[in-house]
Amino acid sequence: MPVESIFQEFIDAIQTATNADEFERVATRLTQRLGFQRFAYLRLTGETPMLISSYPKSWTSRYFQLGYQQLDPVVRRARAEHALFSWGGEASALAGNREQRRFFDEATTFGIRSGITVPIRGGFGRMAAFTLATGDRDLHPERLVADGKDLVQLVGLHFHCYVAARLDVFSASKLAASELTQRELQCLAWTARGKTIADIAVLVQIAPRTVVFHLDNARRKLGAASIAQCVAEALRRGLLS
Repeated sequence: MPVESIFQEFIDAIQTATNADEFERVATRLTQRLGFQRFAYLRLTGETPMLISSYPKSWTSRYFQLGYQQLDPVVRRARAEHALFSWGGEASALAGNREQRRFFDEATTFGIRSGITVPIRGGFGRMAAFTLATGDRDLHPERLVADGKDLVQLVGLHFHCYVAARLDVFSASKLAASELTQRELQCLAWTARGKTIADIAVLVQIAPRTVVFHLDNARRKLGAASIAQCVAEALRRGLLS
């Protein structure tokens, strides 16, 4: 397919993705369209990495269990550089220290021999990397960069932006739901149905001042300036049924 068609198909598909599995399917299809075998999107923000990939699960489990994100030469390079780069092949077999060479050898046994990576820089030391990889000995990294640099750069940045926009909002909603108590959600739900403080006090069997207390706590947790805004935000996040 022409490059423009591949990119447009990717953009059309990613706009409908709403969870990690759907993002993985979109990126896997693109990966195959471009002649690669695997992809990986790794984001390092704080203590818990985020990974969406088509790498073998046996490899990704081992990767995090052994803390390979600290050793991985590709991740280290992505932290230090801004431009897309290629990696792997014979050059990786000779480069780096013994542990890094052993890391590349081990990755090869899982079908990850070479690839190209888009570094994505965030604020306060946060970073992400979007990678297309292959186990094909005949696919040379330098040729990969020459043939698809601009397209892969665009894909990596779009993938990162859509993941952040969709999954981070979903995570924030789950966090807010876990932070709100059952009583706070109850009071908000009745408020959303037009009930007054006095009505809610009777329905929930608590004092009116306690209703005010719960609503104010919910408002503060959701970062709202008023109870009306708090209800609107709770509805927007899907916290009220």
